[in-house]
Amino acid sequence: MLRVLVLSTLFPDAARPNFGIFVERQTRALAARDGVEVRMVAPRGLPPFPLDRHPRYAALAAQPPREDWNGLTVHRPRFLNLPGTGGRFHAAMLARALRPMLAELRRSFPFDVISAEFFFPDGPAAVALGKTFDVPVSIKARGSDIHQWTRRPAIARQIVRAGQAADGLLSVSLALRDDMIALGMPAERTDCIVTGVDLARFAPRDRAAAKQALGIDGPLVASVGALIPLKGHDLLIDAVASLPGVHLAIAGQGPEAERLAARIAALGCGDRIRLCGPLPPDRIAELLAAADVMALASSSEGLANAWLEALASGAPIVIPDVGGARQVVTGPSAGRIVERTPVALAAGIADLLAAAPSPEDVRRIAAPFTWEANSERLHRHLERLVARHRGT
Repeated sequence: MLRVLVLSTLFPDAARPNFGIFVERQTRALAARDGVEVRMVAPRGLPPFPLDRHPRYAALAAQPPREDWNGLTVHRPRFLNLPGTGGRFHAAMLARALRPMLAELRRSFPFDVISAEFFFPDGPAAVALGKTFDVPVSIKARGSDIHQWTRRPAIARQIVRAGQAADGLLSVSLALRDDMIALGMPAERTDCIVTGVDLARFAPRDRAAAKQALGIDGPLVASVGALIPLKGHDLLIDAVASLPGVHLAIAGQGPEAERLAARIAALGCGDRIRLCGPLPPDRIAELLAAADVMALASSSEGLANAWLEALASGAPIVIPDVGGARQVVTGPSAGRIVERTPVALAAGIADLLAAAPSPEDVRRIAAPFTWEANSERLHRHLERLVARHRGT
């Protein structure tokens, strides 16, 4: 029996059901494998009292310390988030908070390995905890954890040291693996395990009927991603605004919502460009099944789940050349890789609308990206780390 402690600050909760949902899906797939037992630790970073009463943190503070989440036992311990420090103390505070909690947990669940599912602050904390409990540590990079956090020198040093000390490293794309190695992480201990997609939930449907259910008459572009600058939704809004008669539906939430709504209003496109807010997975599946194209203008990615979900739904994608884009857009049926400008995005969308590939051809691109394949590779990766650590 392989006992895995999964550590991730990126994980859904009642207030944010789509937050890190890919970590949940991966963990559930791993837990479903024969010979594997899993416990999920999803820490909550909260400021000291009385700041933790602030509305910004209220939903996070209200989460239970332990709960059953879609069949997973999830522990949600608090750790100290010191405002105004730029995150430089997150990893140390996380490790400090988890030591007593994991010591207690280990009495009933003697975990063999720690699998950190986001590089910061999870990775450095996991390395420290691995030393405390004498277990190997795996750290997975997903994109923004490498591309964004390493822009801060004090945090970049923590990330690189953790990568050099971990027993094994994972990336979600080959391009991200190259970025990790370029930072100084060991190539021989860094593997790529691409994300998975639920091929049952995300599948082609009657596109006309799906559009009618959404109240849309005409070509539809869908976009799925947090409303943050990194995702480039403003560029996509400008692109679709230049395409007469084309509709755009953006699913996601975040601090850019008000600014994006104002941009849509200023362009006079409120009748065909809408912000849908956060949607549960089944509603996202309905949206993607209705879409003629899925577009996402991210400035950086690992390998976005939204890309694969769109392809599985039969919708080709228009994306910039970031992260694992070239691992996914392997032919014209998959979509277009374009420059990250409104003009280029509009051209890519128009090209696909003019000569649409069949949904069946698009879906074939996503067929290899299953959660079963993902969990099988992760299982073997973690088993190897444990065997090496034990000298067997």
